[in-house]
Amino acid sequence: IATHNPAAIFHKGKYYLFYMGTTGTSPITPGFAYSPAWYDYRNHQRIGVAIADDPEGVWKRFEKPLLDAGEDSTDCDAMLVSNPAITVDDNGRAILVYKQVEKNGTFRGGKVRYGVAFSNSLLGPFKKNPDPIFQDKNNADSKVWMLAEDPFIWHQRGTTFAIVRDVIGKFTGEEGALALFTSKNGSNWFPAQYPKVLSREVYDANGKKFDDKLERPWLLIENGMPNYLFGAMGIDKRKHSMNVAVPLHTNDN
Repeated sequence: IATHNPAAIFHKGKYYLFYMGTTGTSPITPGFAYSPAWYDYRNHQRIGVAIADDPEGVWKRFEKPLLDAGEDSTDCDAMLVSNPAITVDDNGRAILVYKQVEKNGTFRGGKVRYGVAFSNSLLGPFKKNPDPIFQDKNNADSKVWMLAEDPFIWHQRGTTFAIVRDVIGKFTGEEGALALFTSKNGSNWFPAQYPKVLSREVYDANGKKFDDKLERPWLLIENGMPNYLFGAMGIDKRKHSMNVAVPLHTNDN
């Protein structure tokens, strides 16, 4: 049993912690990663939420997933739901973006995409949008395994924004760069006019190039404005890992 990939939000005096939870029955042995047993755990990923009055206090969890896999075997998320990203728009509507994997008759599953669901409460119930987001509306990339990953979303001045990892360079022209999307309704998402947030080539303050790309983007938002971009990165060919903080210059206008 494991929980992972948390996304926390403070709303109306409460703290909400969204996360992926999974379970399985297969034994964990050497060579476990990406084995059929590993996929047993991976394919049982579901999204849960915990709530607290204080981040250091007692967190209340619930017996059932907040968001479950699709019941129809043809659903885009029939295999699993995972990696939640959450925000609340100006009308108080909760917008939940999540990773989805379709079934294709194998334990690995089919395409990896991102879906979106909506609710009038951060505790649900959430209604899923039927179509995946962060992809070509004409379905030109229907055979591509994965297009986007690791979204962070936020709502600002009537627009919902998302930063994602551009897996194959579809949106920025650079594989592994970070891309910016925007949406006016939470259902239809488009690359921003200038979509590249950060290149896959990242340098430290002294101009030395890191040997890894920045992943799992996250923003520190203060007084309604993003001030820092955070992300995870490997060190020395991923022998170690670290978090990186990138200061942002914002225009209040």
